[in-house]
Amino acid sequence: MADRSVAAPGSSSSIPDLLDRARAGDEAARERLFTACRSYVQLVARAQVESWLRAKVDASDLVQQTLMDAHRGFDGFRGGTEAEWLAWLRRIMQHNAVDFVRHYRCTDKRQAGREVPIGRTNPDDSFVRGIEPSDPGESPSEAFLRHERELEVAEAITHLSPDHQEVILLRNLQRLPFDEIAERMNRSRPAVQMLWMRALQKLEEKLKRGTASD
Repeated sequence: MADRSVAAPGSSSSIPDLLDRARAGDEAARERLFTACRSYVQLVARAQVESWLRAKVDASDLVQQTLMDAHRGFDGFRGGTEAEWLAWLRRIMQHNAVDFVRHYRCTDKRQAGREVPIGRTNPDDSFVRGIEPSDPGESPSEAFLRHERELEVAEAITHLSPDHQEVILLRNLQRLPFDEIAERMNRSRPAVQMLWMRALQKLEEKLKRGTASD
């Protein structure tokens, strides 16, 4: 993966640069490193939790635990690229998510009939590979989203409307068929397909402008 300049709000430092500075004891760089990845971790956590439980549950505990564990284990991270850093965060999340889902099963038996096997969403997959449209040629954003821009894409998605976030999450990250998405969102299949196209177009616009503002 190319070492793009991706950083926390108000910063132009790249992830490899922030990693080097954080290892050297720069606490400000360390905080900026984790802030830059928060939207990414939040989105992947939500995809993991909703994929396994088939329910809208709060993934904030999973995000908090993942970032806390990453902070504590930072000295054990041996990589130096953005790709290695994100893959390391996903592995930590995978470990925590297994415990999270197990705990959820024990505390809310009502979800028992709605669970799916753990592992439906592979945490080692590239995030951007997951965000690409499922059917080649189906979206005008396909080529644009092939670029390795995980952090930028994740940040932009978090600034979309709730409906646009959800349809992208279900279609592109979880790879669900439109019929199932329509059922979950309580809409018709044509309405969901149109919503999905508009969501990708809105996402593309935000990425082209290089800003999360409307």
